[in-house]
Amino acid sequence: MGWWKVIAPILLAISLCLQGTIRVSSTSPLTQKNQDFEQSAGTSTLKQQQEHAHEVHCSRERSRAAWKVIDEYLVPFVEQERYQMSSKCRLHPDNDLFRDQEQHKIHFDINEWRCGYCKKSFRAEKFLDQHFDNRHYNLLNVSHSKCLADLCGALHCDLMMNSKSAKTKCNPAAAARNRHLCESLADNCFPINQGPSASRLHELFLHQFCDAHTCSRGPKPFSRGGKKQTSIFYLAGSILILMLLPIFYLVVYLYQREIRRGTQELKRISPLGRKTKPS
Repeated sequence: MGWWKVIAPILLAISLCLQGTIRVSSTSPLTQKNQDFEQSAGTSTLKQQQEHAHEVHCSRERSRAAWKVIDEYLVPFVEQERYQMSSKCRLHPDNDLFRDQEQHKIHFDINEWRCGYCKKSFRAEKFLDQHFDNRHYNLLNVSHSKCLADLCGALHCDLMMNSKSAKTKCNPAAAARNRHLCESLADNCFPINQGPSASRLHELFLHQFCDAHTCSRGPKPFSRGGKKQTSIFYLAGSILILMLLPIFYLVVYLYQREIRRGTQELKRISPLGRKTKPS
């Protein structure tokens, strides 16, 4: 019986070790599966965040139209007054989300557009826009810049985009909403307490953009005019005149030279004719 007292503790210790091993082995696959699941879930979430990080809910086309309206019907008057718009003004170029990318468009020909960042060429502007969205989305200043397309209602972008919406029935609620937005832009960008230039530009902005937001017969948008665009026929005529001027002067020069030669020949003939007369 003495030997049994010695072996019993050893057997008990071995059985306890075996039970611990079985428990660990049975729970470790589940733990590993849970860790793998959590890791895969975290990876998929990260991928989704990376895929949707560059999504910008702002129309590039309408933002471009809004900037064309500003550049053509407002900037000339601002430059004439030598007025500096505040960066807090939503019409300021720095507040255009796509301004930097638009400035990196190089238009060589009708069917050739080039990216100013990587010099890649495209057949149309829409393909270059897609290239910007896919390859250079990281250059958009999403944190500070805003969507200029949100101001299209106040700036009459549809007219710049040759839209047919102008022929649709006028909505008084929409007209009042756009007029309110337009007037808030005038107050924010050209405060009348900032001096004579700001006051004149404030009044011009109201006449140029805001007064047309009405369903009654009122002034048309851009009533004060805008940037003077050079006509294609004017350019063609100027080039043609520059090409024909040298030819015209050459013809005049040759004509005058022939007249001089004829005069000299007459002067030579007249003395000879006098000498041959009989005495």
